[in-house]
Amino acid sequence: MPHTPRAAAGAPRTAVDKALDLVEAVARAPRPPRLTDLADEVGLHRATAYRVLVDLVRRGWVLRVGDRYLPGTAVLRLSARAAHHSLTTLARPVLEDLSARTGMMVNLQVLENDGSRVVDVVRPDRLAMISTLRDEALPVHRFAGPLALVAALPPEARGPYLDAARKAGHPLDGETGLLADIERTEADGFAVEHGRNEQFVASLSRAVVPVPGAPVCAVTVVGPDAEIDEAAMRGLREELASAVEALGDLLAGPGGAGGA
Repeated sequence: MPHTPRAAAGAPRTAVDKALDLVEAVARAPRPPRLTDLADEVGLHRATAYRVLVDLVRRGWVLRVGDRYLPGTAVLRLSARAAHHSLTTLARPVLEDLSARTGMMVNLQVLENDGSRVVDVVRPDRLAMISTLRDEALPVHRFAGPLALVAALPPEARGPYLDAARKAGHPLDGETGLLADIERTEADGFAVEHGRNEQFVASLSRAVVPVPGAPVCAVTVVGPDAEIDEAAMRGLREELASAVEALGDLLAGPGGAGGA
């Protein structure tokens, strides 16, 4: 049954009313809804709902994945209830399975204005000495997660992340510069980090990119540097790639990711 917008009984709905109606509809949906679902739910014309959703996606209140919508990072930070029906809920079984298969800590990250943020973590007891960094913002030049996400962006969208690294004093050019790291990650599909943030800790990350140029999140495997070495890397890559594919399928939902 369609939800009755709060402003329906009073004055005509404002632009703010429409935006909030859509944010609330996305947040309470048991599965990521499509544009037509949302328009019907809140009583808006499809074209009007689409225009409002474009702005909500731009501001981080809503995530678009193919033809479906999820609560955005702004909602995740503000509402535990919304998070229950969001990306973290869909991804949790995938993270737990990947951690069990690899014996490593696994986290889920989403892209923010100048880096990424860890929104969920599964950490085995044996790795309790490694910080989860949950709810922390991570810069692209020090962590594999944001590197995987930024490398999945089109070049013209990478400016803020490069600027943040430059301001931190990290080189952009040269073999050890950020641009080379991004190029390698873009070509390979995997971001690798050894000891840049925490000595003796390494990480391997891959972005979930249902639509080219629009990464939704990154799944990262974290563990002792000695256990993420060349000998172990092939197996870890295969497990991580399988997990990312599984999460992409979950985000697409029944029918796959198509047009709105």
